[in-house]
Amino acid sequence: MTASPSRPARFPSPLVQIAGVIDRAEAEMLIAEGVDFLGFPLRLTVNKEDLSEEEAAAVIRSFAGRARGVLITYLSRADDIVAFCRQLGVSIVQLHGAIAPAELAALRRLAPDLSVLKSLVVRAGNEAALRQLVADTAPYVDAYITDTFNPATGQEGATGLTHDWSISRRLVELSPRPVVLAGGLRPENVAAAIRAVRPAGVDSHTGVEGPDGRKDPAKVRAFVQNARAAFAALA
Repeated sequence: MTASPSRPARFPSPLVQIAGVIDRAEAEMLIAEGVDFLGFPLRLTVNKEDLSEEEAAAVIRSFAGRARGVLITYLSRADDIVAFCRQLGVSIVQLHGAIAPAELAALRRLAPDLSVLKSLVVRAGNEAALRQLVADTAPYVDAYITDTFNPATGQEGATGLTHDWSISRRLVELSPRPVVLAGGLRPENVAAAIRAVRPAGVDSHTGVEGPDGRKDPAKVRAFVQNARAAFAALA
């Protein structure tokens, strides 16, 4: 399997993303600490939304040109995805739900400027299915993000749980697109995760939050520093 030669790389490498931004102050702190992508989970199925769509759009406008906003959503129709991205003012979307390859192809036609990450949610016994998902969707996406399923809640991401990193490592080796690692990453384990998986980037959500649910500046700083050092050591 080879990547399409007409599709340039659209992501910084290595990439550090923090998801679950709740307001402008938090976004400013994340940018100051060196985060590349700021994720906004919206129109979800199980997970709680952190802010309204109108608030998210305002926050994204406030940091335009200094960082990249990412819509994280379970939408599965190409026209809905494009409309929502335009509403928020983002050019990157992270698709966490099931979506047909035909819709991904339509998304590419409707919005060739839109960068698409597709989730690969690891759960017990589904590695073969994830491999097939990569084979079916690689022509239409720019990157993948592996994450963790929580069987107790049904959540796919923002679970605070790690998964078997050897599966993510094999997906990195298999995929013709970059693979970002998520799922239970914290300042204390991000370096080990990078060494084990060798991803193109890392993502954290609950792993850098304090007891109040806000991103903790010290945890964010340590996460970014530890991730950058681990990526530099691999390079």
